[in-house]
Amino acid sequence: MLKVKNVTKYYGKNLAVDNLSFEVKEGEIFGLLGVNGAGKTTTFRMITGLLDKTGGEITFDGKKIDYNLTDKIGFLTEERSLLTKLTVLEQAKFYGGLKGLTEEEINKRLDYLLKKLEITEYKNRKIKELSKGNQQKVQFIMAIINKPKLLILDEPFSGLDPINIELFKSLILELKKEGTSIIFSSHRMDHVEYFCESLVILVKGKTVLQGNLKEIKENYRRKNIIIEGDVSIKDLKEIKGVMNVEENNGSIVVKIEDDSIRESVFKHISKCKNITKFIVEEPSLNEIFIEKVGGSYEK
Repeated sequence: MLKVKNVTKYYGKNLAVDNLSFEVKEGEIFGLLGVNGAGKTTTFRMITGLLDKTGGEITFDGKKIDYNLTDKIGFLTEERSLLTKLTVLEQAKFYGGLKGLTEEEINKRLDYLLKKLEITEYKNRKIKELSKGNQQKVQFIMAIINKPKLLILDEPFSGLDPINIELFKSLILELKKEGTSIIFSSHRMDHVEYFCESLVILVKGKTVLQGNLKEIKENYRRKNIIIEGDVSIKDLKEIKGVMNVEENNGSIVVKIEDDSIRESVFKHISKCKNITKFIVEEPSLNEIFIEKVGGSYEK
């Protein structure tokens, strides 16, 4: 288990991370979110020991993270960090050697991961000769070549098409099943909702929202009501507590202030004809993020 307790980081007089605390259990995928400059990268670097913290405590399985534990950590950075003049095999030998793996272990693990990501033919190709998407696959392989017990994924799907995203998803879930603790960061809220049970949202290094994702969504006051039928959008907008009404793919989406407005909306549409759908939806994580942080989180 990873424990981050009351961690603070200053760059000179600039406070980059402010009293941050969270835990990532064995076999859990945890979301660490925030816009650029929120403190995510600084936090990742403190966890991996690349940066010294100003205050607080970071432990993994009850031990301080140092060079004795780094062999158990994998880190997929948002920026490319490959030695492009090397072949994929040479890169694997370099990274695997740094993690204490034998050449036999490296070859066996590399062959398995190349097959999983459907790029076995590139084993002896130079990285600079590969497409951006395949370079991203190689970078992912290097992050997990050592079967890490703690894995940090910063924008793991960058440059990937939907088919290759599914290949990555499969490997991430495989690692979770094997007990790897994973910190997941993405600008795509649908990916966060797919993977993460719990999360933290940072704004300028400070936690603005934290907890179990399901509970966060259940406790969020604003809801969406999906309606299909002969209903006047103008009349719906006049109901007190209705924030917005819009059409979307043949349905009418009604945004309400809180769950108490549902009854008023239902009472209104019960007088209308041909109503075939009335569903109250929990808000999306993207909606919650926009309220907490401001601005769209989609790139």
